Amino acid sequence: MKKGKLYFYMLGAVTGFCNGLFGSGGGIAAVPMLQKGGVAVKSSHATSLALTLPLSVVSAFFYATESSFRWGDALPLIPFGLAGAVIGSLLIKKIPTLALKRIFGVILIISGGRMLL
Repeated sequence: MKKGKLYFYMLGAVTGFCNGLFGSGGGIAAVPMLQKGGVAVKSSHATSLALTLPLSVVSAFFYATESSFRWGDALPLIPFGLAGAVIGSLLIKKIPTLALKRIFGVILIISGGRMLL
């Protein structure tokens, strides 16, 4: 059952808030919210990426204008991040949905534990 438009507007706002606050952490909120909204598991991951890309650009702009990061620190990471994105995008097609849900759940648990500690 798909949720109404208001649900998805709220999802966008929550994702944007998390992205701005945590730095691309909006995807962690978006994926489960999209699934709860009736979006299929693999589509929710893809939709989350499409959503967080413009949010990340805006967040990075504000962080950059406040000198919160240095481009020199970020630039060497970008090629490897792009390679990882390509590999992950190719692998998602081959990973069964249940395995993907479990892998994402484990990552959320590990991330949450690290944040708490």
